[in-house]
Amino acid sequence: MVSELPESRASHEDRDRVVDVLRIAMGDGRLTAEELDDRLEKALSARTLGELAALTADLPAASAAGDVLVVEQRGGKWARSGRWSVPARIELRARLCRVTLDFTDAAITSGTLRIDADMQHSTLFVVGLPGMLIDTDGLVLEYSACRLRSGSAAGTDPRFRIELAGTLRHSKVVERRPRRRAAGPFSARRS
Repeated sequence: MVSELPESRASHEDRDRVVDVLRIAMGDGRLTAEELDDRLEKALSARTLGELAALTADLPAASAAGDVLVVEQRGGKWARSGRWSVPARIELRARLCRVTLDFTDAAITSGTLRIDADMQHSTLFVVGLPGMLIDTDGLVLEYSACRLRSGSAAGTDPRFRIELAGTLRHSKVVERRPRRRAAGPFSARRS
């Protein structure tokens, strides 16, 4: 759960994520049935991220590591941008489409994200952050390409690492920098 903004309002997706973590913890024997019922009730009525974080604070991170985002897209566009919680893993199955993962305002809770890709005739745009590394060693490219920024391959210790694995057929991965926010009409400097 995002710890940097505990007073932020929780979304349905945030509540659902905590419910999943609690159910997994119960299945692992970490919670009793009574504890699960109590925490589920609190999770479904939570208003802030802080209230949700308190419900999983005593559970090991491994219970939350099952956090997987599955993206199945056939044709068209799919994007995740703005304020979103980055899971530990993404399963990406794309056919004839354009997928964008924008990390500019994302809540990143782990130093590594694994993306298991199965792409055909598709493009994955990764909007990066300074200090981000994209590792493509696990990719099999069949008539495909990766267009990464030169700094992405640097040997420094990255703040955030994306590990790409899987197969790309007639597809490409393109790393982009975040777009600069447009200045408002009254932000021009006066002389």
